[in-house]
Amino acid sequence: MPALKLSLVLVLVLAGLYPLLIAGVAKMAPGKGDGETVTFNGRVVGYANIGQKFTADKYFWSRPSAVDYNAAGSAGSNKGPSNPDYLKIVQERIDTFLAHNPGVQKDDIPAELVTASGSGLDPDLSPAAAEIQIPRIAKVRGIPEDHIKGLVKEYTKGPLLGILGPSRVNVLQLNIALENLK
Repeated sequence: MPALKLSLVLVLVLAGLYPLLIAGVAKMAPGKGDGETVTFNGRVVGYANIGQKFTADKYFWSRPSAVDYNAAGSAGSNKGPSNPDYLKIVQERIDTFLAHNPGVQKDDIPAELVTASGSGLDPDLSPAAAEIQIPRIAKVRGIPEDHIKGLVKEYTKGPLLGILGPSRVNVLQLNIALENLK
């Protein structure tokens, strides 16, 4: 009988009260627990915390995704760094990046531009990964590199609380800012 009572109490607390508490806290967060949507020209174009696929040369490219940016199936590649299939995929990404970014040397490409994150949905890049793409974007758009460097600097967020994690740039927000440049 005590085990049955304890089970009933735990079901009530863990399956009832705890989810309600978490949902209540989420409703106080930006986006009211539904995610922070990003709008452009009056329509929702994505979510601030979910990576988007950009492949056109006029945009900053996102970090590759092992799940093709499908938020319903967040996952990494599950292949180790010595797996031949994984190495082939990374080499293909390197070759593609170099073909679209002449003048960049293989050793200068930040690893995040050719490897997927653990979730496959990382919305951010390091400032270095954004900056290495500036010459390509400036040439395609006919915009001075300094203007685009200014955008990268403007949209760079520092570490959380000034000490936790690296500086980062949200790719979707940066590409929207590019679209707004005249």
